[in-house]
Amino acid sequence: MNVKIIFFDLDGTLINYEDGSISPSSKKAIQILKSNGIRLVAATGRPLSMCQELKELGIDTFITVNGAYVKHKDRVIHKIPVTKDVVQAVKDFADENKQSLLFFTEELSMNRIQNSTTFLAMNETLSLHEFPNFIEEDVTQEIYLMCLYADETTAEKYTLKFPDLIFRRWHPFIVNVLQQDVSKSIAVKKVLDHFNIKPSEAIAFGDGENDIDMLEQVGYGIAMGNAHETLKNVADFVTKKSNEDGIEFALQKLQLI
Repeated sequence: MNVKIIFFDLDGTLINYEDGSISPSSKKAIQILKSNGIRLVAATGRPLSMCQELKELGIDTFITVNGAYVKHKDRVIHKIPVTKDVVQAVKDFADENKQSLLFFTEELSMNRIQNSTTFLAMNETLSLHEFPNFIEEDVTQEIYLMCLYADETTAEKYTLKFPDLIFRRWHPFIVNVLQQDVSKSIAVKKVLDHFNIKPSEAIAFGDGENDIDMLEQVGYGIAMGNAHETLKNVADFVTKKSNEDGIEFALQKLQLI
């Protein structure tokens, strides 16, 4: 297999799902792959500001916000922003109803509704140890995703208020709010086109259901041992868990390191 590019999901894949670290074996593998001329791409639901450790390892292409914002070095190669009037309307409704709302640009910000339930969910899903900065009252920057912190009953008020928006729950207390559908697979295609690389020359690693379309978009898809069963079912290969050097194990099996 002629591999020219590898896409890595982060949390639970390249990043250990137990302690949030990148293992020494994965760091070494990244350096070997880079020295062999293989392009490396991080594909994550995180904003770009939360990918600093990956930048320090030499990764320079990032699919962030689950595919809504893609950047290679200083060049944006794909983005799907939410219009400012929609962002403002959702923010005003959340402020009025006292729900926390998180905004994804290259960084994170939130409205002024803070509580312990929101904090626990942010810590669990983004490993945040403090609330992000407040966004300005009149939103001016380009937003690619909003996360609403609400249970099913509360979130239903938003689906009724904004029937044209996409509400996608991925946590018992968190709902993604989008104006257009985004996916890692769309972003992967944009990256492949940018570098003029065929899908058959690409590999992807993942662990979650939001990685299914990414693995299906490339020539060879690898699921971590700790992956969701639905992802394992579509993967070409299931490696060891992220806390068992699963990245290294799969790359050695494929004779890439």
